[in-house]
Amino acid sequence: MIRSALRWPLAAFTGLFLFFLYAPFGVLGILSFQSGPEGGPQFPIIHWSTYWYRHLFGLTPPSRVAPLPIGDALVRSLTLAFLTMVTATVLGVISAQAFREKFRFSGVVFYLIVLGMIVPGVLVGLGTALLANHLGVARHWWSTSFVTHVVYTFPFAFLVMLAIFNRFDRSVEEASWSLGVSPFRTFNKVTLPLIFPGVLSAMLFAFTLSYDEFPRTLFTAGGAQTLPLAIYGTFSIEIHPNIFAFGVLTTLFSFALLAVYGLLMALSVRRARRVAIQEDVR
Repeated sequence: MIRSALRWPLAAFTGLFLFFLYAPFGVLGILSFQSGPEGGPQFPIIHWSTYWYRHLFGLTPPSRVAPLPIGDALVRSLTLAFLTMVTATVLGVISAQAFREKFRFSGVVFYLIVLGMIVPGVLVGLGTALLANHLGVARHWWSTSFVTHVVYTFPFAFLVMLAIFNRFDRSVEEASWSLGVSPFRTFNKVTLPLIFPGVLSAMLFAFTLSYDEFPRTLFTAGGAQTLPLAIYGTFSIEIHPNIFAFGVLTTLFSFALLAVYGLLMALSVRRARRVAIQEDVR
């Protein structure tokens, strides 16, 4: 009775949540198809065109609307996100592996790690910038920004891997050790394939959080801009539909990452099931 009474309110709440989540993407998609070169944000659309998508790639004649400075900024953001993803995931796996055993002050260490995702990004970025200035260290996207991004994304990777290891069956590792296999080879051949779905989740978290990070990067990137900073600099001056077109392409890129993640996850689960079936047959 209670379940049936809550069904429609929960369905309505879920529908509203999805609407507010994806409605901005729909608005961006509509406004990005305005005519150019003088078209500004307007609705309803009078003339539909792909002008602003072609404008992003420099395929239109010069106009008063300058191209978005996304070339070098995009490369910096992707490079920074990739480096952050690798570092944060490796640290997350190692730290979660360490927490499989009880050790002194484990609770304190746990909260110190999680603190990186709780402290506001503005304070972390500003504090890092002040510390770098005090020590005479030049601020760059590949140094100070990289450190702040790792500090921010590492706790997410750690919590994901901690949850994976809490559900991990240690008897598989113990069986490998009893056969004389070294701990390193056991982790490489036994543990890593089983926890690989969690590793993928940690990598996705770290990459997307770093790629989209703004407040920490604002204070620590120095003179070179990452993609969020470049878009903000353009957006704060004047709004043109090329920003909407770029927003649509960026969102589609995020969906593509999710699709690749889903495919790799499905392959990993299928492989794990195949290994389990083979062990049962033996």
